[in-house]
Amino acid sequence: MSKIAFISPDKQIYLQGKRIIKELGLEHKIDIYLARLKRAILLAQRLESEDVDVIICRGGTATSIIDSKIRIPVVEIPITGQDLAQLFHEAKQITGHPAPKLAMVAFSNMIHDIETLASILGIDLTILPLNNMNDIPIKNEEIDPNTIDVVAGGRRSVLLAARKGVKTLLIKSGNFSIKSAIIEAQKIVLARKIEKVAAQEFKALVDYSSDGIISVSQDGVIKVFNPKAERLLNIAAKDALGKTADTVLSFIDLIPCLNDGQESIGQTIQLNDSWLSFNIAPIIVDKLITGAIITLQDITRVQEIETKIRNDILARKFIAKYQFKDILGTSPELVESKRIAQEIASIDATVLIYGESGTGKELFAQSIHNNTQRKNGPFVAINCAALPSNLLESELFGYVEGAFTGANKKGKPGLFEMAHRGTIFLDEISEMDKYGQNRLLRVLQEKQVMRLGDDKVIPVDVRIIAATNKDLMALIEEKQFREDLYYRLKLLTLDLPPLRDRSGDVKLLALHFVNLFKNKYNKHIEISPEAYDCLAEYHWPGNVREFMYFIERLVIIAHEKVITATVLKKYWDRKHTPKINTPLPSPLPLSEKDKITEALTACNSNISRAAHMLNIDRSTLYKKLRLYNIAVKKTY
Repeated sequence: MSKIAFISPDKQIYLQGKRIIKELGLEHKIDIYLARLKRAILLAQRLESEDVDVIICRGGTATSIIDSKIRIPVVEIPITGQDLAQLFHEAKQITGHPAPKLAMVAFSNMIHDIETLASILGIDLTILPLNNMNDIPIKNEEIDPNTIDVVAGGRRSVLLAARKGVKTLLIKSGNFSIKSAIIEAQKIVLARKIEKVAAQEFKALVDYSSDGIISVSQDGVIKVFNPKAERLLNIAAKDALGKTADTVLSFIDLIPCLNDGQESIGQTIQLNDSWLSFNIAPIIVDKLITGAIITLQDITRVQEIETKIRNDILARKFIAKYQFKDILGTSPELVESKRIAQEIASIDATVLIYGESGTGKELFAQSIHNNTQRKNGPFVAINCAALPSNLLESELFGYVEGAFTGANKKGKPGLFEMAHRGTIFLDEISEMDKYGQNRLLRVLQEKQVMRLGDDKVIPVDVRIIAATNKDLMALIEEKQFREDLYYRLKLLTLDLPPLRDRSGDVKLLALHFVNLFKNKYNKHIEISPEAYDCLAEYHWPGNVREFMYFIERLVIIAHEKVITATVLKKYWDRKHTPKINTPLPSPLPLSEKDKITEALTACNSNISRAAHMLNIDRSTLYKKLRLYNIAVKKTY
């Protein structure tokens, strides 16, 4: 079944359309039918059930299909100025008059700006507009053969006019009009395909979500009810879809959300033996509330995750075990990073560490902590991306007895309290949600925390070290990260070089890791010099972490005593086989102008991000743009 259906209201357009479809080589993509009015509507209804994406039609037949509420888009074949000019020319020919009196019986979708064209070509025009097919005989009665020379219209209109003895002309569409309609239909097919892919992706996301998801229309009718919601509420989707939310979800009040757009976060309800947490948020399209989304979570499961995370954190005993001497490498890049970190350690202020995944951000954070006056205090590390947003707040700031359902009866201190007189390391700070960012900013400003459910503040003396592998300036531009929090965190900054930029460190690290894992697994293995060269040529996107795991794997699975370049290639991960023995040429140093141009290109001409990349102020960047006469043009 083709995705495009061409429904012709008469044989002339049918043959014309069939010829054009063949000329365009679209016989297998467009099905053509001959049907008009009621038969065309019945055909369109059948095509709707056969997954047709778009219908091409003309005139009253197109209007009838659209009015019948068929959900398939209809592309109308237009009547162009060229078509009308040809019609007026034929009217002069068949009447023999230079200014014939012509009556046009047609739907509004067939005629545009016709009066102006008729005046230019000397046609005495009378328009008899049609609103629906029942108007055709009524308008025909208005035609007076004594005052009208010729009648133009669709097939039914000209047949009725001919019975009155009036000369008639059938309104035709030219080849260009039909081709234009086909091109438009192809665009719609492509757009609907993209829309279907997006819809399927959304459906998969909803169906396999670990949260219950329910979508409700503006009038309160349930439109989406995913499998997790079925299990949590013990209600089958078929029994909920199409019904009003107040009959199925009587425990949820949607009126404030649907009427005023009010969010409701962290509400709880007990259903049978289970406790559920649910959130309600409005669906807003073009500033209008079109519905609401409800998400449900099993609190018991959330508490299990919370317990696991807390036990993992406590198991580390809040001790920093690494020193700067444990960070291996002699490359100038790493040596400079260690020097800056040691300078930072001497100042008791907030630190922001930038670095790709695997570059050792926590190693540097622990080393900084161990070289400060706080070294005897706790070092509390938490990965902001590992905690669900609804748990992050209680973990960071703690809670009192009865703060929420399932809370510990004695309450619980937060990690900020546990890090008192020590350091708290917030890894992947970019993943913290907006509410957590607000609370963190307040801690930085006030040096005190308030537990959930409490009205008392607790003073804390904590040094914050945050880390990220993302561009926070870009997140600020996207409204995903608070700008004022960013400037609070970046008082002292440290950029860690990726392994590919640490010249000479690969061999040093390889020697260290080979000896480490040889002893650990009681293996006897050596690596040849050319194998070291191969390792150095790979860019290691996972940095030291990826490199360490590769060496460990190599020591475990290799049966050769000496690892040569050939043997090394044998054990590369097939999914990530690097191009080795193909060293890249050293790039020529860039001029300042080239560096600025390159930064602007990388940042899509975003001045703030480009300045950050170049490590200069925005005002300085603007001066240099004027100095080098660089035009800033955003591309999309």
